[in-house]
Amino acid sequence: MYAETMTASMKLAIAETERRRALQAAYNEEHGITPESVVRAIEDVMSSVYERDYSTPAEREPAETFRTQAELDAEIARLERDMKSAAANLDFERAATIRDTLKSLRRRDLGLSLSAGR
Repeated sequence: MYAETMTASMKLAIAETERRRALQAAYNEEHGITPESVVRAIEDVMSSVYERDYSTPAEREPAETFRTQAELDAEIARLERDMKSAAANLDFERAATIRDTLKSLRRRDLGLSLSAGR
C-alpha cells in the first residue's frame, strides 16, 4: 500500500493479514506442510477450458461450388433456416458454425475475398 499516512483502516487490514498469515504458518508447521509455488507448462495454461471456449477456428472458404446465383441463394436460405432452428434448440455452437458459413457464402455472393470486409 502506498500512502503518506497510515490510516486506521489500513492498520486494521494489515493486522488482519498478518494474523491470518500467522495462523496459516502455524497450521502448516503442525501438519508438516511446506508451501510451494504452482508450476505448470505453458501448454497446460494455454489449453485451459477458458481458452478452448473462446478460441475461434480459422475461417476458410466453403468447399461447395454453385453453378448459378439461384443455387447460392437457395443454399443461403437453407442455412439461415438451419441456423435459426439450431438456436431455437439451444444448440448455439452449431448455430455459430452455420453463421460463419453463411458469412463466407455472402462474401462470395458479393465477390469479396476472405481478407476483405472483416
